[in-house]
Amino acid sequence: MSSIRHFQVTFDCAEPARLAGFWCEVLGYVVPPSPEGFTTWEEYHRSLPPEEEIYFSASDPSGAAPRLLFQRVPEGKVAKNRVHLDVRAGTGLVGEERLATLEAECARLVALGGVHVRTMPADDEDESCITMQDPEGNEFCLD
Repeated sequence: MSSIRHFQVTFDCAEPARLAGFWCEVLGYVVPPSPEGFTTWEEYHRSLPPEEEIYFSASDPSGAAPRLLFQRVPEGKVAKNRVHLDVRAGTGLVGEERLATLEAECARLVALGGVHVRTMPADDEDESCITMQDPEGNEFCLD
């Protein structure tokens, strides 16, 4: 049996700081303190040539959930994600209450730069969920 209990989720992207900011807002994560000698990450990034801003991270302030790493890559996204995050906004809710909660969270995330892809209403087997994309087109679900 493996003893590994911690992992991070890494996003390939064009703008690491921007995407990290979006996911911090989605999940209530925080960015780590800026590097020594800099008062903010923006100040640090301004000190680098643009091609050197290769990553940015975000962490759960409680330390319980995985760290997110956003690494800049030269190519854009060209296909559907093979892995995606399920953002558990409606846990424990059913029916209209669940759908209303998911729709409210969807509206909040659209205002932050997310994209609503489709709403899948409840049926005889599953509760409602909403498929979205982050500002760089990475799919995720509100469920």
